[in-house]
Amino acid sequence: MPSSEGRSAEADPNSVLGRSVALLGAFRPGDDALGLAEIHRRTGMPKPTAHRLLGQLVAWGLLERADDGYRLGMRLYELGQLVPAQHGIEQQLTPVVHRLHATTGLTVHLAVLDRTEVVYLHKLDAGGAPPLASRVGGRLPAHATAVGKAVLAHAPARQTRTVLDHGLRRVSPRTVVAPSLFLGQLDAVRSRGYAREDEESAVGVSCIAAPIFGADHHAVAALSVTARTHDVRTSAPVHAVRRAAAEASRLLRASA
Repeated sequence: MPSSEGRSAEADPNSVLGRSVALLGAFRPGDDALGLAEIHRRTGMPKPTAHRLLGQLVAWGLLERADDGYRLGMRLYELGQLVPAQHGIEQQLTPVVHRLHATTGLTVHLAVLDRTEVVYLHKLDAGGAPPLASRVGGRLPAHATAVGKAVLAHAPARQTRTVLDHGLRRVSPRTVVAPSLFLGQLDAVRSRGYAREDEESAVGVSCIAAPIFGADHHAVAALSVTARTHDVRTSAPVHAVRRAAAEASRLLRASA
């Protein structure tokens, strides 16, 4: 299997595949159809190139033509259902996610690490919760999230190096972008057993996460609670998240 570094070197954004992925990535939550002009604006791709590749994506069923442009095709949904590991984790841990939500009354996330980003497998919103950028199937930079730090703290060094090489992009005014400070955060996660993210992904919102370990004792996912910063200052959310993550780890090991 190629290393993370190898995959990164092969991910050429100017290749046909790279440009096709960029076109698919132009779609955002809430989008139905996008016209060629809007796709050009979001990707910066020349319209003739975009038009040609969009036609090929339609031919493969990854996009569909609409009266006002293009929409994501059912083939993408079909392929998504074939992802075994993440789908299995989400199914097995859904009861844990619901219990953590009921216990804390806060927004709960279940997420996995995918190179430099986290992918959200499950999310339960709390009533009156602040708006969050996270969504099921969505991604956020791992370095700016508690779930990302929780997994990275227990990941092989090469994964952390991939994140650092990619650059610690500022997501909010409080995002930690200095590599030394970021590495210090990961040390703190390992020593105390959980990760904190204080307004690094959104102002006024903080998060506490704990890693979930699989049968091989590697961190495979993380659970978190998210709320307005003053609502996660106490020890109760920390204890709840750590207990839930420990329960999730036991379930994964038992089913291996």
